[in-house]
Amino acid sequence: MAATVFSSSLFLTTPLNKSPSQFLRPLSFRPPLSRIRASVLQDKEDKVILQDSFPSKTSPLDSITTKKSNDDNTSSPSAWENGVIKVEQSINIFLTDSVIKILDALYRDRNYARFFVLETIARVPYFAFMSILHMYESFGWWRRADYLKVHFAESWNEMHHLLIMEELGGNAWWFDRFLAQHIAIFYYFMTALMYAISPRMAYHFSECVESHAFETYDKFIKEEGEELKKMPAPEVAVNYYTGGDLYLFDEFQTSRVPNTRRPTIENLYDVFVNIREDEGEHCKTMKACQTHGNLRSPHSYAEAEGDDESVCSIETDCEGIVDCIKKSVTSNPAKVK
Repeated sequence: MAATVFSSSLFLTTPLNKSPSQFLRPLSFRPPLSRIRASVLQDKEDKVILQDSFPSKTSPLDSITTKKSNDDNTSSPSAWENGVIKVEQSINIFLTDSVIKILDALYRDRNYARFFVLETIARVPYFAFMSILHMYESFGWWRRADYLKVHFAESWNEMHHLLIMEELGGNAWWFDRFLAQHIAIFYYFMTALMYAISPRMAYHFSECVESHAFETYDKFIKEEGEELKKMPAPEVAVNYYTGGDLYLFDEFQTSRVPNTRRPTIENLYDVFVNIREDEGEHCKTMKACQTHGNLRSPHSYAEAEGDDESVCSIETDCEGIVDCIKKSVTSNPAKVK
């Protein structure tokens, strides 16, 4: 199966477990997969291997190729478009690595406090994405419910990660709360601006952040696994992962068929394993989003039952605020169906 390579000097080579449910997908769930580079690789760096998500058809660079081939039978992206994507990714990697170095300095031996800060920050991009999309909806520029559904489900998942870290005492010190909350405010406005200008860049940045979260939890599990197995699971984790209504739990996992991942929580080790798996699912969803129009709610596939018209009947959308304004003056207003 194709794999995605995430860039960070801190990352170890760690394959996510392959779910048997992936072999149960109907044909509509399984378009061709391709190898995608999610970041600009640097020399002598370690690699993280994550599973591909089934909606993912192409990388941002490949999407340019597709557009070109459809428009003028050209199979290569222009040097300008190729360069823009590389610059965006390089900036994202620099920003992510800078934040990682700061967190490493402040939280070298304070794992739960570090996790609290990470989870406070991790929710913010989804708030920003939804804010911009709601603004586009207000102006009649956007009519794709799948994006709002999936991003809300992602924020709901991250909120429960945050509640778990709070129950474990990660927010005990006022400085950690102060730092996390003020970083979150700055991060919100930065991500909202980035998303308005270039959704592709914003999604890639979130992918970098989520891949770091995956690696952080993976390293913690390997180092503290035996001790974690002796500790009880927080009640909020048991309720979230084994509760009755798991619709939103399925909704953010765009690489999986709904109702196929049902965690068993017996101790704190199981909790952190599932949080790590959640972060991997976020990575795959963010990667899929980098190709415009590529995201679909996993439940929408099941509801469609092979009838694409019932889910994808002419929906208005745009790629960044410039594209939205341009389309608003050259096309008819969106019609709510």
